[in-house]
Amino acid sequence: MATTVISVEDYLRTTSEPDHEFVHGVLKERAEPEWDHAAWQSALVGWFRDHQHEWGIFALPELRIQVETGHYRIPDVAIVSRQAPREAYLTHAPLAVFEILSPGDPMPDLFEKLAAYEAMGIQAIWVIDPTKPVHRRYVQGKLTEASVFELPGTDFSVPISEIANLVE
Repeated sequence: MATTVISVEDYLRTTSEPDHEFVHGVLKERAEPEWDHAAWQSALVGWFRDHQHEWGIFALPELRIQVETGHYRIPDVAIVSRQAPREAYLTHAPLAVFEILSPGDPMPDLFEKLAAYEAMGIQAIWVIDPTKPVHRRYVQGKLTEASVFELPGTDFSVPISEIANLVE
């Protein structure tokens, strides 16, 4: 994937499809999503959106997150508290993020992104591989198979299969 060096101010003024991430002065292209990726993204946003008032959340696709100074990432879906400040891009940790794999996603780049989310304090980091029925949670540098989506510190949980049913 191509990279371009620009200032953070220029990055925050740019628009592109798909949007690029910004890592310490370098624009990083994101893989082009395909049908399965888009179907999962739609299912996640739709499922959480159906419950947003009940659970006090927003489900937001492709929202820029400043994971640290000069470092912006774009998760496929972010779950944000309705009490969180509304910002053009997030500067506080969302409740959860989902990354949906695309065929062009290099694994080292994915792990770098997941580590940045964890360092920011995001406690529920999920990786969905749309080609497999296995879903993973990222914790302390490792991807672990998981079948139930939980928000740490709450009693909230839902089987990922409920959301996966929307994809089919």
